[in-house]
Amino acid sequence: MRDAVTTLINNYDVVGKYFDRNAIDSLKSYFETGTARVQAAMTINANAASIVKQSGSALFEELPELIRPGGNAYTTRRYAACLRDMDYYLRYATYALVAANMNVLDERVLQGLRETYNSLGVPIAPTVRGVQIMKDMVKEQVAAAGIADTSFIDEPFDHITRELSEQDV
Repeated sequence: MRDAVTTLINNYDVVGKYFDRNAIDSLKSYFETGTARVQAAMTINANAASIVKQSGSALFEELPELIRPGGNAYTTRRYAACLRDMDYYLRYATYALVAANMNVLDERVLQGLRETYNSLGVPIAPTVRGVQIMKDMVKEQVAAAGIADTSFIDEPFDHITRELSEQDV
């Protein structure tokens, strides 16, 4: 797993360049948001079970057909699998949030996930909606924990939804 610093170093090393103003600004930005990223991760960690449970409840309230007979979250096993997947997304989004790098999401979660879901008949749209609901809940909780600018929280959740939603043309 790489973070913003190791990725930046690798990119400049590959082309044999010293850091330029853009690299320095990127590093400065990463370090300036470091404390907020760690505080956000601590808030997520302390509330993860609640975030997943509440996000699942909100998703199923919004899309009740998912938990009705014939729905993809119908039966206890499928419902639990949905919440388990939401927990995975939250955990890996937290890793990416701290690292300020989305590679961990690509490498550990997203590669082949859309194809797997399609082959299993898991609908992508409700999955994407569930991730969006989690993002909103995380932002609320992080703001309540005293972090004024929560915009950095969008990146990992938006990356997940964008990658799941992308369609080959």
